[in-house]
Amino acid sequence: MAQSKPKTPGKTRIQAINEDIILGAALEVFSAYGYRGTTVDQIAERAGMSKPNLLYYFRRKDDIYRAVLEKTLADWLAPLRGLDPEGEPLAEISRYVSAKMAMSRDNPKASRLFANEMLHGAPIIGDFLSGPMKALVDDTAQIIRAWIAKGQIAAIDPYHLIFTIWAMTQHYADFDIQIRAVLGESSDHFPNAETTIIRLIQDGLRPR
Repeated sequence: MAQSKPKTPGKTRIQAINEDIILGAALEVFSAYGYRGTTVDQIAERAGMSKPNLLYYFRRKDDIYRAVLEKTLADWLAPLRGLDPEGEPLAEISRYVSAKMAMSRDNPKASRLFANEMLHGAPIIGDFLSGPMKALVDDTAQIIRAWIAKGQIAAIDPYHLIFTIWAMTQHYADFDIQIRAVLGESSDHFPNAETTIIRLIQDGLRPR
C-alpha cells in the first residue's frame, strides 16, 4: 500500500500551505483525467511548482492520490463525528444532512473522484474504509440505537439510515449533469433538494 512521505514534527506553515496546494491541484487533475490518465508532471504544473519540489512532499502518484481521497473522507466524516448524542435526534440528523449537501454543492469533484475509486473496488483506500471509517460509523450507529431505545426516533437500522443519507446527498454531486439535464443548467436546485431530503428523513424517523 502506498504511503505518503513521513512528515517531520513541527511542520512549517509554508509546508502545510504547499501540501494543500498540491492536494487541491491533484484533485483538479485526477477528476479531469482519472488516476491512470494523470501524471505527476500535470499535478506539478497545476500546482505551480517544479516536479522535484512536489516530490519532496509526496514520493509517488499513488501517495498523492491516496492523500486526496483520505482528505476527502476526513472532510466528509467530520460532520458525522460531530453528531451530539445528547442533542435532539431529528435536529442532529438534519444538521448532518445539511452539511453533506453543502459538501456536494461546494466540492463535487471530490465526491466524483471518491465514487470512481469505489467503482474500481477501492484499491487505494480500502484499509481506511474498513478501519477508521468503519469505527466511526459503528460509533454513530450506537448513538442512533440509543435514540431508538429512548423512543426518540422510530426503530430503524442505523447503518442503512447512514447509507441512505450518503446516497441521497452525494447523488447531487455524482450525478449533477443528469440533474441539470432535467432541471436546466441555470437551476439552483440545492435548497429544494436539501429541504426535500430533510423532510423525508424526519418524517421517516418520527416515532410512530
